[in-house]
Amino acid sequence: MAEPESARHPHVPDGERRPATEAQARALASGTRLRILRLCLSESLTNKEIATRLRKHPASVLHHVRTLVDTGFLAAEPIRRGSRGAREVPYRATGLSWMVELGDQPTRRQDALLEAFLEEVAAVGQARLQSSRLGLRLPPEQIEEFRQRLFELLDEFAHRRMDPDGQRWSVYLGMHPESE
Repeated sequence: MAEPESARHPHVPDGERRPATEAQARALASGTRLRILRLCLSESLTNKEIATRLRKHPASVLHHVRTLVDTGFLAAEPIRRGSRGAREVPYRATGLSWMVELGDQPTRRQDALLEAFLEEVAAVGQARLQSSRLGLRLPPEQIEEFRQRLFELLDEFAHRRMDPDGQRWSVYLGMHPESE
């Protein structure tokens, strides 16, 4: 049963996934940019706030923020005044990154996904990581069914409205054939 529109997450666009442009594929090929998107998913953050959370220099982060804005993955929100009266631009993830497929485009995206995951786990500590492994031996059509059902589940939860009081969690999923 479909969720009522009012319950859906407003920052994940509806519709079918579509191929990424070359610029979008390059933008998603950075672990730092993927972490910025995760940070700005449920709250708007300024460049300085992002840099502080990532423990990186604001000038370096600004380059990544601009790339994400230029490719539609981040959106600038209305300018606000900071605690000392300075102009601040908060940014919010648009959810577009969930809706683009990289297909066969040559990118580092898979390495970037793993890089972002490892950096996030390092930040919270391995003791807080919940992980599991599963070995399968299935015919190709059942592997495809397994993959499709996993992504349908992820897509369902990606479109749910976020609870502002809910706990923040990240999910990393990796599948690979085993070597012979």
